[in-house]
Amino acid sequence: MSLIGVACLAVVMMTAGWLWQWRHRNIGIVDVLWALGVGCAALLIAWRGEGALTPRILLALMGGLWGLRLAVHLWRRVRSEPEDGRYRQLREHWRGGQGRIFGFFLLQAGLVVLFALPFVAVAANPRDGFSVWSLAAVLVWLGSVGGEALADAQLARFRRDPAHHGKTCRSGLWRYSRHPNYFFEWLHWFSYLLLAVGSPRWWLAISGPVVMYVFLRWLSGIPHTEKQALRTRGEDYREYQRVTPMLFPWFPKDGARSSSEKNP
Repeated sequence: MSLIGVACLAVVMMTAGWLWQWRHRNIGIVDVLWALGVGCAALLIAWRGEGALTPRILLALMGGLWGLRLAVHLWRRVRSEPEDGRYRQLREHWRGGQGRIFGFFLLQAGLVVLFALPFVAVAANPRDGFSVWSLAAVLVWLGSVGGEALADAQLARFRRDPAHHGKTCRSGLWRYSRHPNYFFEWLHWFSYLLLAVGSPRWWLAISGPVVMYVFLRWLSGIPHTEKQALRTRGEDYREYQRVTPMLFPWFPKDGARSSSEKNP
């Protein structure tokens, strides 16, 4: 079964990542390996799938390219910056206990398998040919992955300027959402739901956007990111919270100032 192969691959990758972080003292590598692992899962499941060729090719291209882009983006951050404050807090909370850190890495391996479930639905789709659902999936994928890449690039450019240290990015997409990268990441999972239309296992694809929203909104995404932002940026970030929508992009509240006005 493809998921068994995905699980084995994820465990090997996360074990190697745990050894890497032990040497470099940077748990952030786990995010790189999660994205890469899910991308590899799309390739493996598309290859081993029993459905029609067209949805499997689209799955391999869309899932693989998404995972590669995100992994490369995260790796650039991990290799050039100190350990993310969220993970530094976690390391301190566990007093550097490598057993607990290894357990955390294994948990991420399990999440790779969980997020591979929509791929199983797509790879079992018997409908061949490029349909209106395929077109919709490609358009959603292009818009969401492109939006996430743009948000990541805007934030990276802001962070590279030393004058912005300790300040909050309010330019570009970050003016309309406190987490536009998370929004587009969540939106991206609807691509596989659309690709799974007609599959006998289509219901598995629902898990993508549902589980991703739960993780981003209440578990590992927004709560931890915002706690860290409040620790490092204080009142500046509280003001940003007051005027800027949390996840779904919308216009900021009256009185909100632009990045250039707020961060001269």
